[in-house]
Amino acid sequence: MAEFTTGEAVALELPIARIPSRAGAFLIDLMLQLTLAFCLFYAGMLMLLWSAADEAWISVLGVVTIVTVLVGYPVCSETLTRGRSLGKMAFGLRVVRADAGPTDFRHALTRGLAGAIVDFWMLGGFGAVAVITSLCSREGRRVGDVLAGTVVVHTRQQLPRPALAAAPPWLTGWAAQLDPTGLSDDLATAARQYLTRLRTLTPAAQHHLGTKLAESMCAAVRAQVPAGYPPYHVIGAILSRRQQLSLR
Repeated sequence: MAEFTTGEAVALELPIARIPSRAGAFLIDLMLQLTLAFCLFYAGMLMLLWSAADEAWISVLGVVTIVTVLVGYPVCSETLTRGRSLGKMAFGLRVVRADAGPTDFRHALTRGLAGAIVDFWMLGGFGAVAVITSLCSREGRRVGDVLAGTVVVHTRQQLPRPALAAAPPWLTGWAAQLDPTGLSDDLATAARQYLTRLRTLTPAAQHHLGTKLAESMCAAVRAQVPAGYPPYHVIGAILSRRQQLSLR
């Protein structure tokens, strides 16, 4: 398990996929890629023979087949399924962002290019680089994951419920009127970390850091800091409002 902080400043612990399950998913995808390569090359050769094309087109066909299989297959499958190739589906794996959010085409393309060039084939020693980097990473990340900012997790295990901030009852009405869309992810993360470490801080540090955070958060949501309340009450109320809206 590893802890991730989402864009809504929610702490989640997700089960990391390690080498055995990822290797099994890779082998399934590899068999599918070999099948796809054979079908593409065979169909292409039939077309070339039928059109009486010269030998140069055979080289072009080979390059197109290799690029389609090694890069096109993982990129298309992970983009269309939001992080799941057929092999990953079989083993209950999914690629997610480093903040536990869903991936998109940019992440899939980065992982696909890095997989073809660095992790597995051209420079990867048939997967040696991917295995070594995964073993050296606490989250089991290969080079493509590091470049794309992703991690592979298990989806079949039941995930724990995220710990959410709670607004004090006396600030619930005030927080309900706020629009937290202007609150940045960095500021929300700093607020969550402050609340998590609150009991370890001295009273002076609690007040100093809390006051600065409360003022920054109120400025981001375009609201006045409510007077007469400890800073952590205000921070908790704003953070709770942001989480409620984002998790609907």
